[in-house]
Amino acid sequence: MHNIIIISGPSGCGKSTMIHKLLAKYPELNFSVSHTTRPPRSVEIHGLDYYFVSQAVFVKMKKKSEFAEWAEVHGHYYGTSRREILKKSTKNRTLVLDLDVQGARNIKRQFPEAMTIFVIPPSLHELKKRLRNREKNWNQDIALRLQTALDELNEHELYEYVIVNRDLGQAFSELCCLYVAFCLQMNRHEDKIKKLIRGQK
Repeated sequence: MHNIIIISGPSGCGKSTMIHKLLAKYPELNFSVSHTTRPPRSVEIHGLDYYFVSQAVFVKMKKKSEFAEWAEVHGHYYGTSRREILKKSTKNRTLVLDLDVQGARNIKRQFPEAMTIFVIPPSLHELKKRLRNREKNWNQDIALRLQTALDELNEHELYEYVIVNRDLGQAFSELCCLYVAFCLQMNRHEDKIKKLIRGQK
């Protein structure tokens, strides 16, 4: 069994901030670093936020079936390598994946034991405001992200849990609660119970 938590949400909903806070609070967690062909933002670090690669490298990996999931989003490729998942979702470590809806569906199909969490903004008006603040200018890219957000919201039935990020502190507390509940799932402790039954330590 692989320990996997998938967190998705529209661009601007705050999921990346929440994931960074979760990783800082629980050092036993691993973060799945995706490959992408888009250029890095000023604050992003290669190998930490993403593996930034050329389109030629990405296509080569895709042809060799090295990705567990991949997609083209806003004109750029994104993908999660199988090696990343198998290496970081061990028995004693949990892997957190930051994925769009399409990626989440593909990973859930291959790893049905994964927990799926959907982070959403309190309203589209608030999402538009956050995108304006982040991108500084209203442009075609923001309009595209809003349409993508609507498309993703229509896929909500894929997810087991939803967090409304109205207030970051409250939303993060809810995410921590879900992680703790994930760790306490019965199927992750069956071996311990069987040992108790057999009288072993």
